[in-house]
Amino acid sequence: MQRTTYVESPVGRLRLVGDDGALVSLHMEDQRHAAPHELVDDDGPAGFEAVVEQLAAYFAGELRAFDVVLAPRGTPFQQRVWAVLREIPFGQTMSYGEIALALGQPTASRAVGLANGRNPVGIIVPCHRVIGAGGKLVGYAGGLTRKQFLLEHERRHSEELLPFG
Repeated sequence: MQRTTYVESPVGRLRLVGDDGALVSLHMEDQRHAAPHELVDDDGPAGFEAVVEQLAAYFAGELRAFDVVLAPRGTPFQQRVWAVLREIPFGQTMSYGEIALALGQPTASRAVGLANGRNPVGIIVPCHRVIGAGGKLVGYAGGLTRKQFLLEHERRHSEELLPFG
């Protein structure tokens, strides 16, 4: 049975949808490719404790990798793209072309971009870490302001991990 709850975050209100103990989607308000918020009832936070706790730790700069059960729905190609996204280290980026190469499909940059834009579990599956050629910030379903915030947040907290010397 699907359950829904909302969480406040530095990038705005997040809608979490879970099914059988797995997170199916995490969407920001006014995000492209998300069901309208007014059509979804809030079932409360029960069953979302781990996700809520890890999101809080992430935004506090204390968590660099999420460990929650995910069940994003998508095509086999989308699933492959989203798997590569989960491998992009905290505070780092990859271009659409680099992801296409990692998939063994060097001419699939556009398809990678489309799959990236349909990622139903934003932040946790870090589609914000995908940039255009030459490091340009392009395309983010949550908006470029949020993408820039998330990338700067991660860079700032990545620098805290560097050894002194």
